[in-house]
Parts: sequence; structure tokens; C-alpha cells
Amino acid sequence: MATDYDAPRKNDDDAESIEALKERVPAKAQTATDDDADNPGSFDLSAADLSDVELETIVLPAQEDEFTCVSCFLVKHRLQFDHESKLGPICKECA
Repeated sequence: MATDYDAPRKNDDDAESIEALKERVPAKAQTATDDDADNPGSFDLSAADLSDVELETIVLPAQEDEFTCVSCFLVKHRLQFDHESKLGPICKECA
């Protein structure tokens, strides 16, 4: 946002009341900002019983144009292949 430094500043007569400023501030900004980065919704999962929850994940096997790096253990595209060690393929990032 551009700031016009040549514009005249507000004086005390133009100042808004504290109540008017509080009404303009969103309610979410007034809450504490202690949100955990790993838990942005601030859900309390410490006592949650998740034993009956089923998670479905589709795992695809490695494709013909992919390999698994023996250093970082990530599946990479063949264009990321750097060299073959005695343990297996090494990607460009680990080389």
C-alpha cells in the first residue's frame, strides 16, 4: 500500500473515538495469537480417541520412470537421477 507522505496528518480533532476503532477491528484480531503452527485450528487432540477413525490412502507403486534414492529415500523422477552407488541410485540433490 502506497503512503502519501505529503498529505496533511490528522490532528486530535479528527481522531476517532476508541469505541469506533474497536468496532472496526475484527473479532478474530482481538483473540490471542498463540496459535501453534502445527495446529492452526487450535484443536485439543491430547484426549481425542481416534481408534475408530479409518484413514484411506491410495499408494501407487513406483512407476517405470521413477526410482527411490538410497540416501533420502524419496521417490524421484528419472531426470533427477545422478549416479548409481554400490547401495543403489542417488538423486541429484543428494549427490
